[in-house]
Amino acid sequence: MKKIVFIFSLFLIGFSTQSQEIKKKKNAKVTFEVDGICGMCKKRIETAALKTKGVKFALWSTKTHQLNLIMDERKTDVSTVQKNILKVGHDVILDENKKLEAKTEAYNSVHPCCKYRDEEIVLDHTGGLKKQKKKN
Repeated sequence: MKKIVFIFSLFLIGFSTQSQEIKKKKNAKVTFEVDGICGMCKKRIETAALKTKGVKFALWSTKTHQLNLIMDERKTDVSTVQKNILKVGHDVILDENKKLEAKTEAYNSVHPCCKYRDEEIVLDHTGGLKKQKKKN
């Protein structure tokens, strides 16, 4: 009788442990925000994401700054993708109050027109800063 109770207990423990396991998806859809301002930023961000093993699709919007991914969670995780984006010089916004900033060296390596932390350059890209014609 003790053996039966013991075996039954092991069965229940194994079953409850198995049900708590998080199943990783083969085609998980993930979205997060990444700082950038232009087409060159778009290419750099998407390339960094796609070079991460397990990322199948990456699309970044210059208007919304949203990066949409389809990835195999069995091969990679979101934090790995975010680290690769930080390495190419782009900040990752986690929520309204939290932000992962790229290291200064990585940020300085981006093209001068891609300096998204510089307000003048951002205004220039949005049309807020009009270039003045030179007078002869």
